[in-house]
Amino acid sequence: MSNYALRALRSADLDRVAEIEGKISGSPRKTYYGKQLALVAANPDSFVSTVVEDGGKLMGFGLARVQRGEFGIQNAVAVLDVLGVDSDARGKGIGRAVLSGIEQQLKERNIDILKTQVAWTDSVLTAFFCGNGFKLGSSQVIERDTSPLKENVAEMVTIKTDSKWQVHSAPDCNHYERLARDKVLVRSFKAEDLPAVVRIDGKLTGTERPVYFSAKAREVLDESGIMVSLVAEDSGIVSGFIMARVDFGEFGKVETEAVIDTIGVHPAYRETGVGHALLSQLLLNLSSLKVETVRTQVWWENFELQRFLHGCGFGPSQRLVLTKAVS
Repeated sequence: MSNYALRALRSADLDRVAEIEGKISGSPRKTYYGKQLALVAANPDSFVSTVVEDGGKLMGFGLARVQRGEFGIQNAVAVLDVLGVDSDARGKGIGRAVLSGIEQQLKERNIDILKTQVAWTDSVLTAFFCGNGFKLGSSQVIERDTSPLKENVAEMVTIKTDSKWQVHSAPDCNHYERLARDKVLVRSFKAEDLPAVVRIDGKLTGTERPVYFSAKAREVLDESGIMVSLVAEDSGIVSGFIMARVDFGEFGKVETEAVIDTIGVHPAYRETGVGHALLSQLLLNLSSLKVETVRTQVWWENFELQRFLHGCGFGPSQRLVLTKAVS
C-alpha cells in the first residue's frame, strides 16, 4: 500500500473509471460518471474523492458526497456513493487505500461520519466494509415498485337522485372514487418553492435546514437527469413537497430506480390526502418514464413516516445502511 499514489478524481479519469465499472458490473455507465466528474469539478466543497494509482495507472477510485443537515444532524456527514477497484487487482489493498484516502480528507474537513449503502447479498463488499470499521446505521432503506398507489378513499359524496339529495359512501354503482391526486393540486418543484419547503420541514422537525435543502434543490433541479420532484398547492400556498431524483443511465436511457430524498406535509394539512397525492403523482410520473422501483431511507425513530410509507406499499429493501465514525 505504501507504493500506491493517492490523488483526487479528475475529469480526465472518465474512460478509466468507466472501464473499471464495466469490469465490475458489466455496464460502464460512462454517461453517469461523466456527469459526476463534472459535478466534482464544479462543486469541490460538496465532494470528497480519491484515486489510487499503481505505477501511474488508475487502479481504484472512490467518491463521497458531503451532506449538511441530514436527519437534523447539524454537523456535516459524508456519503460514500461509489467505490471501485480494478477486478485484476483485487486483494492488493487498493480498496482499503481508497477508503483511507477519503477518510483522511474527511478528517481535514472535520467531518467525522462516513455512511454508505450495500446490498446485503453482496458478501464481498459487506465483508470489506465490516472489516474496515463500518457498522449498521440507525436508518432503513425501504422501496416499492412504481405501480399505481392503491387508494381506499371511502369518500362521502352527495348526489341527486329522484329530486332528493342523498349521501353515499363512494364508490358505488352510480358513484366514483376520486384519487388523492385528483383532489389536491400537484405540480413540479421549482427553485422559488425552496423557502416554503424549508419552512414546512422546520415545522415538522423543529429546526429549519436551509443549507441541506439548498443542496437537495441543486441536486434535483441541476444535477439529476430528469426533474421529478413535486409540490402540492392550496390556493397558491405550498402545502407539501416530495424531493426525488432519477438519472440517465448508459446510452441516454433512464435508470430503472428512483430515489426519494425527503417528503413533508405542512401540519395544517395533515390527514387531508396531500401526502398520498404527492406520492400517487410521483409513481404515475415514474411509471411513465419506465422507472421500475423507487426507494427511500427512513430514520428508525420516525414511526409516523414509516407507518405512512408502509400503508403506501413500501417494504424493506435488500440494502443495508452502514456508518463509520471517522477518527
